Amino acid sequence: MRVPLFLALLTTTVLAAAPPPAAAADPVPAAAATTPAAPAISVVAAVRREIAAETVVTGTLIAREEVRVGVDLDGLRIESVLVDEGDTVAAGDVVARLATDTIEIQLAQNTSQIARAEAAIAQARSQIAEAEAAADEAATALTRARALNEKGFTSTEVLDQRQAAATSAAARLNSARQGLAVAEADLALVRAQRSELELRQSKSDIKAPAAGLVLTREARVGAIASPGGGPLFTIARDGLIELDAEVSETALGRLSVGLVTRVTPAGYTEPVAGRIRLISPVVDQMSRLGRVRIELPMDPGLRSGAFARGVVEIAKSTGVVVPVSAVLIDNDGTATIQVVKDGKIETRTVTLGLTGTGVLEIRDGVAEGESVVARAGTFVRDGDLVTPVVATSEGAKG
Repeated sequence: MRVPLFLALLTTTVLAAAPPPAAAADPVPAAAATTPAAPAISVVAAVRREIAAETVVTGTLIAREEVRVGVDLDGLRIESVLVDEGDTVAAGDVVARLATDTIEIQLAQNTSQIARAEAAIAQARSQIAEAEAAADEAATALTRARALNEKGFTSTEVLDQRQAAATSAAARLNSARQGLAVAEADLALVRAQRSELELRQSKSDIKAPAAGLVLTREARVGAIASPGGGPLFTIARDGLIELDAEVSETALGRLSVGLVTRVTPAGYTEPVAGRIRLISPVVDQMSRLGRVRIELPMDPGLRSGAFARGVVEIAKSTGVVVPVSAVLIDNDGTATIQVVKDGKIETRTVTLGLTGTGVLEIRDGVAEGESVVARAGTFVRDGDLVTPVVATSEGAKG
């Protein structure tokens, strides 16, 4: 039949003219399930080295021992001053002289008094000799009178006269001897006065009682010296200057005599080596500070009264150390640190040792070479994935 053929051809034509069926859309690829990149965090390596625990003290440079030079004489004028501040003197050096004109006048008067006393002694001795002769004569006359009286050749009245004469002669002899004693006492007195005047004259040369450095000079030519007028000079014995420093009472118990101290006086760029010489047993009740004396070597640049800062080395140890910033200490005193291991954070409790300048000793909890988070308290927790970045020497922030 033709109709089916026509229909077949029509169908074929229609099918040929119809657009081809739409191709199936390509499937949309699923979003890759990628993990976000781990945050970078600064880390430092725990290293083993020597650490020194230190404490800071501040104070004033003073003379280790001040020697005050004054006068024992009163009313004498200062005639000359031979040293000035900053001079070095030896023990016995004359540092000033007092005018001695009044003392010299008194010495001249004393010389005449001694001569007079010596003359009085000579006179007393002559009187004694005369009195002894008179006493001997009177005693002999009395003896004769007694013998004659016993034989009846002389009267009792004559015997009584001879007895009185002998008694009077003995009294004059005794008086002469007492006069000699008085004259000798007078001579001893004026000689003692001379010794005092000579001592005063010797003290007119004001001498340094010890060797050292002259710190202050108050002596002025023409001024009247007085024992109550204060020292004329102040000397630092042997020129030794030390640091009189203050330290908190909490650190005072950790100090001991002989500990090494680095002292930097005002104006110095490099510290001076010193040692603790003395620790005061008293703590000031108001400031709660104790005092220590730190001996320093001889140095002409050290000046009494200058400010100085000292760093005392309390103890030394060799161990694993980390920056202070890497350790977090809770209110109860528990110390923790964060270690990066295999890209993960591990929070550990550690045992602390000595505290040095910017570092802490870790005695337990961290091994040498482990990477620790440079700054404690960063926003990472135990088990977090991180990308460690070695911190610079200045310290990077985590």
